[in-house]
Amino acid sequence: MPTIPTSNRQILLRRRPIGPLQEGDLELVERDLQAPGPGQVLLRNRYLSIDPAIRGWMGAGASYMDPIPLNDVVRSASVSEVVQSNRPDYREGELVVGLTGWEEYSLVGDSFVGRKIPPNLPLPPSSTLGLLGGSGLTAYLGLLEVGAAKAGDVVLVSAAAGSVGSIVGQLAKLKGCHVVGIVGSEAKCRWIVDALGFDSAINRRDGAIDRDLRAACPRGIDLYFDNVGGPILDVALRHIRIGARVVLCGAISQIESTNLPPGPPNYIRLLTRRARMEGFITLDFAERWEEAAAQLTQWALSGQLHHQEQVMRGLDSAPKALIGLLNGDNIGKVIVKV
Repeated sequence: MPTIPTSNRQILLRRRPIGPLQEGDLELVERDLQAPGPGQVLLRNRYLSIDPAIRGWMGAGASYMDPIPLNDVVRSASVSEVVQSNRPDYREGELVVGLTGWEEYSLVGDSFVGRKIPPNLPLPPSSTLGLLGGSGLTAYLGLLEVGAAKAGDVVLVSAAAGSVGSIVGQLAKLKGCHVVGIVGSEAKCRWIVDALGFDSAINRRDGAIDRDLRAACPRGIDLYFDNVGGPILDVALRHIRIGARVVLCGAISQIESTNLPPGPPNYIRLLTRRARMEGFITLDFAERWEEAAAQLTQWALSGQLHHQEQVMRGLDSAPKALIGLLNGDNIGKVIVKV
């Protein structure tokens, strides 16, 4: 039996952020670690997934999950190793991916549901947080199920160099679509075109998104995969075609706002273009996760789908990793190696 540590480093939510997240909203502490009791499992967290949703959970507003309680561990998905188990469905040494938190060890009970990572997984275990996890599943199901992408569609993707957007664009290309990505730097423009195969890229920081969209999509947009909300969503609505689909995946541009702005003025285009705008979360399609992961794995192994991980090391790097993600500093999936 492995030696069980007696202490555990954790990052706690000390106050609800107002506006941009500050490191002072969080605190790194060290606490005693208890041995697992009946029905409990002790997990050692190896990798933490850094996602915009974490910032949303830090607020007090209603969402699809309850807010993180004050003075509690910051919630996140993780790849974890079973250290000690008093549940028959988890064995010591197994790797699982599930919802734990920003801490070295997590003591979980009967309510914990973790997907076991096969020992023969042909991709690194960290991929179950990105390509084969929330990012890839969101891209696959959002584009193909909710967006119903088909060959010949003109597809626009915002935050196209992020963990979800970068996969969305590649999947759209695999389906025979013409793909345009909106990103936040010239380096990201080059990456999504040269490395990922997007047809063109728009740098939102140039301040001419409407003009650039008109040039990149002269026939208009059939499918807009929205990761950012705000003004970019409104500009995209100006360019939708008849029968267009707008997939609402996230609104990272508004996630730190204390007061939500009014709806996009161009929403009336949904009426005149007989278009559809729909939000979703991957939990709605849990029965299709296995199918999606298998197909994403196949495409990755064949070289048709590329994924990039930006790995930061050490539990104490998690706050900076999330702040950088919210500032748009990342390319690909952000992960903390604990």
